Amino acid sequence: MTNAAHAKAIAQALASLGHEARLGVYRLLVRAGDTGLSVGQLVEELGLPASTLAHHLRMLVQSGLVIQERQGREVINRPDFAAMARITAYLQEECCSGVQRRTDAA
Repeated sequence: MTNAAHAKAIAQALASLGHEARLGVYRLLVRAGDTGLSVGQLVEELGLPASTLAHHLRMLVQSGLVIQERQGREVINRPDFAAMARITAYLQEECCSGVQRRTDAA
């Protein structure tokens, strides 16, 4: 993946977390860990209507932050911890390396 494509994917993931409801869904899934939660459990815990939750989950899945797996009649939602680690690494990879200002380059 090119640097530009990687940056675009990171930006999309961060944008999907930029809504209070999606951030709440994601944080709840992170707390649930690898076990994940069914859609019914998410509705119960968050108090969101199922249709609203479906919309927010779809955005989190499309951005690569949530993985869905069908288990019988239920859909289990889990955070993609590898994706979360990539985002965190991207945000921190140049930490404290300094910034060369344009006026310094002249």
